[in-house]
Amino acid sequence: MPGFVPDRRSLLLTLAAGSAVLSARGADAVGAPERIPLWPGEPPGGGGPQGPPVRDDSGAVKNVAVPVLEVYAPETPTGVAVLVAGGGYARIGMVKEALPAALWLAAQGIAAFVLTYRLPGEGWAAGPLAPLQDGQRALRLIRAAAARFRIDPARVGVLGFSAGGHLGGLIAARSAFRAYDPVDAADDLSARPDFATLIYPVVSLEPPYDRTTTRRSLVGETPSPAASRDWSLQTHIRSGCPTLFLVQADDDAVISPEHSRILDAACREAGVPVEYHRFAVGGHGFGIGRSEAPVALWPRLCRLWLTSVSVMR
Repeated sequence: MPGFVPDRRSLLLTLAAGSAVLSARGADAVGAPERIPLWPGEPPGGGGPQGPPVRDDSGAVKNVAVPVLEVYAPETPTGVAVLVAGGGYARIGMVKEALPAALWLAAQGIAAFVLTYRLPGEGWAAGPLAPLQDGQRALRLIRAAAARFRIDPARVGVLGFSAGGHLGGLIAARSAFRAYDPVDAADDLSARPDFATLIYPVVSLEPPYDRTTTRRSLVGETPSPAASRDWSLQTHIRSGCPTLFLVQADDDAVISPEHSRILDAACREAGVPVEYHRFAVGGHGFGIGRSEAPVALWPRLCRLWLTSVSVMR
């Protein structure tokens, strides 16, 4: 429901409830995450950096030599699983975006798989395809491990923030495109998510909305019109794409709110179910539970949406 604005009392009650859930059922409740390497050997094409990941003062990660999944398993599984991608093709927002989202998902009974994906500017032979290869491989590995983590393979989705929203959108819209050659039996499984939640996502790499790090990371400083179009999400939206949930604030000064509007329009034109929540205030990078503005309600709205599309039962 675009423009939804709760009264102040409802907002405060919801924020208090959300804080209580995260405090009561945070990292101690779900335990230390299991780490699953994405590839049995070197990733497709090889290359890349050496050494351990490097974290900056904000907790964002770069120097990703070994892409992995970190599993946050809920105490009481609902059968739903979500692949989580923090924002950034130059570095991945873990502490501010991916990890809080994983804890929230686990508190809802949803198995959360946090993706540390290869960054296109770190010397991988696959170049801009590297993150998409990792995303597709991750979806397949989640389904391959469905029995062990008590997951319904028909209820596996993606959640992405900012550039991670662009990656999540590519995973959803380009699932028929095989980004790498099969390496084992897991690659016989589907890489199509059943739903996608995109929070302040990068969508278009075409002018005039191309002033983003995502554009520079994927297609360079002076890309051809064809390259810019090919890496823009809206150009891949077709009938049959997974249902989408979009959130963005109109005062986002980093990623123009036109990005979400473009994707919303493309979904509606193609007949793809989409729910777009447009908030007046929130800026960029609000993550989950970090804002006193109404935009902090998006996790609750997302939970209701999952029920409405029969993901949560």
